[in-house]
Amino acid sequence: MSQHEHALQGPADPSPTSLIDARIASLPDWRGEALALVRGLIREADPEIVEAVKWRKPSNPSGVPVWEHDGIVCTGEVYRDKVKLTFARGASLPDPARLFNASLDGNARRAIDIREGETIDGEALKVLVRAAVALNREARATARPARARKAPGGAA
Repeated sequence: MSQHEHALQGPADPSPTSLIDARIASLPDWRGEALALVRGLIREADPEIVEAVKWRKPSNPSGVPVWEHDGIVCTGEVYRDKVKLTFARGASLPDPARLFNASLDGNARRAIDIREGETIDGEALKVLVRAAVALNREARATARPARARKAPGGAA
């Protein structure tokens, strides 16, 4: 590990959950409240979801909160004027409540931009998270090739 990587991690590598807690605490305005709210909804939607923090670098030492279950479900980026939830495979998800309002032209991702004063339909977000998990599971199941059994004598 380089000195630079060690400096980003610190002496004791904190858990992703504690890093996300710290990120929320560092935002004493509506953005912290919004990130905390969507995080809670994501965790309610899938209690088995795994929190991660990715893309930590000097220009963004706190990184990006990521929620995963059999692959990335979504990320939670914080900007000056919005909190952006980006669903990795959002273009393949049904969105009957029309939560997606950003990144609508891409082939894979879709995003939800939450701006100050806006509310999000929590039940619709939970449905979207569950659909993303199901899509990840389906993709993972179909991506696994069947193992070939070895025939007696070592021939396949």
